[in-house]
Amino acid sequence: MKKVDETRIEELLGKLTLEEKIGMLHGAELFQTKGVERLGIPPLKMSDGPMGVRKEFQPSQWIPAGTTDDYVTYLPSNSALAATWNRNLAYETGKVLGEEARGRGKDVILAPGINIKRSPLNGRNFEYMSEDPRLIEEMVVPLIKGIQEFDVAACVKHFVANNQETERLWIDTEVEERTLREIYFPGFKASIEKGEAHSIMGAYNLFRGVHCCQSNYLLNDVLREEWGFDGVVVSDWGGVHDTKEAAESGLDIEMSVTPDFNEYYMADPLLKAVNAGEISEEYVDKKVRNILRTMLRLNMLGEDKKNRISGTYNTAEHRETVLLAARESLVLLKNEENLLPLNKSELTKIAVIGQNAEKIHSNGGGSAEIKALYEISPLMGLKTSLGGNVEIKYAKGYYVPTVEEQKELNWQQHSLERKKVLTETEEAEAKIKQKKAEEESRKQGKILLDEAVALAKEADKVIVIGGLNHDFDVEGKDRQDMLLPYNQDTLINEILKVNPNAVIVIVAGSPVQMSTWSDKAKAIVWSWYGGMEGGKALAEVLLGCVNPSGKLPETFPMKLEDSPAHIYGNFGDVKTLIYKEGLNVGYRYFDTQNVDPDFCFGHGLSYTEFEYSDMEVRVEEASSNDDLLVNVNLNVKNTGKVDGAEVVQIYVANKDASVWCPSHELKGFEKLFLKAGEEKSVNVTLHKNSFSYYDTDEKSFKVEAGEYELQAASSSRDIRLRKSVKINKEYLHQ
Repeated sequence: MKKVDETRIEELLGKLTLEEKIGMLHGAELFQTKGVERLGIPPLKMSDGPMGVRKEFQPSQWIPAGTTDDYVTYLPSNSALAATWNRNLAYETGKVLGEEARGRGKDVILAPGINIKRSPLNGRNFEYMSEDPRLIEEMVVPLIKGIQEFDVAACVKHFVANNQETERLWIDTEVEERTLREIYFPGFKASIEKGEAHSIMGAYNLFRGVHCCQSNYLLNDVLREEWGFDGVVVSDWGGVHDTKEAAESGLDIEMSVTPDFNEYYMADPLLKAVNAGEISEEYVDKKVRNILRTMLRLNMLGEDKKNRISGTYNTAEHRETVLLAARESLVLLKNEENLLPLNKSELTKIAVIGQNAEKIHSNGGGSAEIKALYEISPLMGLKTSLGGNVEIKYAKGYYVPTVEEQKELNWQQHSLERKKVLTETEEAEAKIKQKKAEEESRKQGKILLDEAVALAKEADKVIVIGGLNHDFDVEGKDRQDMLLPYNQDTLINEILKVNPNAVIVIVAGSPVQMSTWSDKAKAIVWSWYGGMEGGKALAEVLLGCVNPSGKLPETFPMKLEDSPAHIYGNFGDVKTLIYKEGLNVGYRYFDTQNVDPDFCFGHGLSYTEFEYSDMEVRVEEASSNDDLLVNVNLNVKNTGKVDGAEVVQIYVANKDASVWCPSHELKGFEKLFLKAGEEKSVNVTLHKNSFSYYDTDEKSFKVEAGEYELQAASSSRDIRLRKSVKINKEYLHQ
């Protein structure tokens, strides 16, 4: 972490009144704290979010400012970025977000989101990266470094175990310590210790009976003491519920969604409590020190402002980075008979079916929404790629009911309210209304289905583009099931009956159940929310201009009932969320318990083939407890006829563990770009944290002496090479 002159902090602190200090600890606008003009201390200006800098709002109302200067670059979602398995792309994407945030005059960008994907139903999964902590660690660190190059603080969120949206402010999560340390902490720990993130956001939920934003254990014991974090901790908007608990925790800034800024828990109530001697002023001073330290790191104070980077937004270079990321995020799930890529020279008439072909996604999803400068839809991407010599006919395919316009503009404020309990009369009226809507949906859906099937019969090639949208991938609401909405399964099955060679494209940020048609479809492509160039990237992959190289950063279950969070644990509308599945998250469960997923973790096909060979493993044990180095070397050859990229995944299996361990765990990876016929060597160096488990008695990570198997793989279910090694001594580490 960048060192600062602490004497400057103490000098400023000594000049501040108590009222001025407390003004720095809470929102004075919806996205801004209060500065101290007489001392040259500016407010901290913040903005969502993970997919671009959010539009401007009026200072105290959730009403857009209505200007035309807040259109920005629309970035791929964090799920898409994780699917690239490309650290350099994470860094370059971070630079885009950081430079645009700074260009818009922001000090803190409320990103990235790195909560573990525990359940497929979480409404905010599209904002998060993976089910695997090591993949998150490896991708979030360069992302943070890219953001912070531009004198903007990345605000990593949501700390911690914020894994559902249902009752998100009131759900109490119970996670046993080993699982917490091995699954839910590593991404945040790496963000602080390796990424040197300047800020972190507390989560809405309770953890072990205490709200995360005022948890002494999380914010003081772990974050401040263990990890040595001395930056700013910001509450999620509306995540504080008690003045004393918040004041005495490691929280620095309270933000919320309501305009009564002086009524916030860390505003006038805190001032009164300090003046009454109920809370020590030293707690206030600690928070102000953290804020000033962060401001110094961002070159916000005094003469430093002359050296602060100005930033910019909507540049051609930014759009090029977004396109590169979108290309590498696309995952080819299935490609029987080499149906893809489509031969551009043979195309004359294409049927494009499904509303996600024309849907714009940048303006939805909750706080991830932005005003995109533009967004190329898949339909536009295909049309601009093929031009006028190919006839492209489009059919909606399925009916999407019109969402009734909200009477209140402040959806964000109301999203924090407890779920309303309906009276019997209201419930009866709601059922009648729902029944009418369902009847209308069936009627309209049948018309669109028939139109789509007729079009599919007459076209040379058929591309179905369906999936989810931000009615389902959205903040504040979880999905009810894994099924495709709007009767899309029927549509896909009917299309495949009349055209078995139809290409199926799913656009979504979370797994959907595909088992009713995935065995019939010959080609399936998974597209996340790919940013402003997503439609162009998809067209390039379908037409073979780009060889797909994305790999799944999460397991796609056959059905919801196969998901460990729903087998062992619980999810949804409960008082206490108990993570009974423990370490059995994602592939750790599926691979250990031999449960077949629809598509496994790390899976992703290419238009070429890769051959692995000559694996060697060398162990270097330190004479002391300093470190353990295990070097894995192997060769990878592109044996096909087209250039392509492969992600070599290194898994570790603990063969002699004295405690339960998953069958194997991802511990390293490298993405290689190989020309047709080219061969390259891969080197992955693993340290002791790749061989350890958390020992709850020792309160430390432990590497046991014994046998470990190193696996070089193309996915968690496609192990190409194996080598066993012996570790001869025990290691402990934090």
